[in-house]
Amino acid sequence: MSLLPVEPAHRLAARAEERRWLITGLWSEEAVGIVGGEPKCCKSFLALDMAVSVASGTPCLRRFPVTHAGRVLLYAAEDALHVVRRRLEGICAAAAVALSDLDVQVITAPTVRLDLEADRASLDETVAKLRPRLLVLDPFVRLHRVDENASGEVAPLLAYLREMQRRHGVAVAVVHHAKKGGGNVRAGQALRGSSEFHAWGDSNLYLRRHGDDLTLTVEHRAAASVPAVALDLAQRGDALALEVIERGAPAESAPISVDERITTALSRAGGPMPLPDLRAACRLRNATLCARLAALTADGRVTRSGDGYCLAAT
Repeated sequence: MSLLPVEPAHRLAARAEERRWLITGLWSEEAVGIVGGEPKCCKSFLALDMAVSVASGTPCLRRFPVTHAGRVLLYAAEDALHVVRRRLEGICAAAAVALSDLDVQVITAPTVRLDLEADRASLDETVAKLRPRLLVLDPFVRLHRVDENASGEVAPLLAYLREMQRRHGVAVAVVHHAKKGGGNVRAGQALRGSSEFHAWGDSNLYLRRHGDDLTLTVEHRAAASVPAVALDLAQRGDALALEVIERGAPAESAPISVDERITTALSRAGGPMPLPDLRAACRLRNATLCARLAALTADGRVTRSGDGYCLAAT
């Protein structure tokens, strides 16, 4: 029987501070973890933003610096390839980089199942050959046919990803759904399925929506977490990407109702505002904004032209 290798604690290799992060504050170097949230919380947009930032070396969400840029390997199981490209192009436009200049490799196989030995071997060989710095798998539910509520079935799949991370020195970000109506519990505990998901991650990112407000919270196994970040999925010209919202304005200066936010933005514009610009200024979801614009137009308070929306003449 052979002994396991051991090393005195004081001789263990130390990692320099600058090597602790892949994305400073958001994702640890070579970390595995979850990008989680309820449906329609922009989880895929956040995962793609991470991919663009790591591949380009530009700050994630235009806020969090990338320490070591490198190749990204991406598998988007739910979205058509042209949708993935369009989303990446929008994020690239927001980051002021060209998609053609980025080393983002997209797995185009129709299915990849972590519960099948052949697929696990293929994924492992692909990672070994391409040697990405970040692997993004979106979403976990499309990567298997096991019972996500059964710890005994989920744990081996997560263990495989952990082993691959250690074997190849690659960070692994897995997009995973949260339970609907889980807003009253800790974000990690709201993840759908077994508690193995929460326990597994070195770095976990959680997106939650309260009305029209989208918030990102961060959790690390071995580092302090950054404060919660307010986000918005904003359209800026050809760029559709998440952006950080600064919440520092005095409360009394903010319009109270949705209609006031719309009319205040139109008043400040001094001319017709295209819908994307108005949405960004009001920080509203598209469905909410369009519904209120229709009502305000019907009431005669707002007019619409080919150039956009403006306040009706009084």
